[in-house]
Amino acid sequence: MRIKQGSLDSAGNWSHLNGDLNLKYPLVLVFANRYVLEDESIFNKMRDLFPDGHLIFGSTAGEILGSQVNDGGLAYTAIEFEKSSFKILSENILNHNKDAVVAGKALLQNVVKKDLKHIFVISEGSFVNGSELIKGIESVLPDEVAITGGLCGDDARFNKTLAGYNKPAAEGEIIGIALYGESLEISFANYGGWFPFGPERIITKSKGNVLYELDHKPALDLYKSYLGDKAAELPTSSLFYPLSVQSQLKERPLVRTILTIDEAENTMILAGDVPEGSKVKLMMATVDGIIDGACEAAKEATKNRKSSAQLAILVSCVGRKLVMHQRVEEEVEEVIEVIGKQAVVSGFYSYGEMAPFSDNNQCELHNQTMTLTLISE
Repeated sequence: MRIKQGSLDSAGNWSHLNGDLNLKYPLVLVFANRYVLEDESIFNKMRDLFPDGHLIFGSTAGEILGSQVNDGGLAYTAIEFEKSSFKILSENILNHNKDAVVAGKALLQNVVKKDLKHIFVISEGSFVNGSELIKGIESVLPDEVAITGGLCGDDARFNKTLAGYNKPAAEGEIIGIALYGESLEISFANYGGWFPFGPERIITKSKGNVLYELDHKPALDLYKSYLGDKAAELPTSSLFYPLSVQSQLKERPLVRTILTIDEAENTMILAGDVPEGSKVKLMMATVDGIIDGACEAAKEATKNRKSSAQLAILVSCVGRKLVMHQRVEEEVEEVIEVIGKQAVVSGFYSYGEMAPFSDNNQCELHNQTMTLTLISE
């Protein structure tokens, strides 16, 4: 595996690492601020840098490059696989009436399953229900093939998110990276570090990722009463107080962040499903708790590996970034301390993270976690 990285800062200055390294048909991950991606000259610049590259773009709430977390710019990681191969698939949910299950099935309906090792997903994050997307993808995959990835971000604006493959990034795009090869070793893990507080309530009315009622009362009204003065800052303020959702169908609770609110319908739209009958509690976090959570994720991802990771793709939640503020790089540094400095680190801050729990291959949509995908060949 040969890797080349570079970045564009918010002032418009480019920096290229390993500039003299020539790669053949590389997989190029381009994570950038949404405003940067809206400038189509960026696509042309990346194409000039990698004329034969497979260019994948995703908007972010912050870009991870090595131990640094940057805002307002762009970070790229170009990977040439020497012993393995990849196939890129893309779909737009707007072509499927925003039905994430159908879009997920369509995304991978033509994937070659022979020797398929892993799927990494980069999806727009504004109106994709991550849980439903995973459901659609898994319906056409062999059980032994795991999925990791994340939903694109837009800082804390929650306006729109963009993604794209070999074309300028656009709304609604979903990209799947299928990885193949006997020599590939891929491990993954996720961990939060948040803790529940307050009374437990029951979801009495919901549909998919839309939450209507808790304990037969309007959920948005209850949530606003908890937030107090911060309710005026919704949905941004909700990133500090996500929900712990314990479904009757799941062994473990999942964290759900509010993507947006609908004042007219008095509802909250979350990044993933919130099934009726689930038990719900508010959650909060400390900076140290979040950093410890990143450390736990790294330990879990490395503990059974046979070889050291060459590439680490980190997907962390925008809510963690807002809580940590100026200390945000500490969680990335903690991960590097565990996985080793030999690994090239890339990633982004997201609106949702995709990964299985450590004891099975069934993917879940998470919020407020640090999620790692470690790759070597």
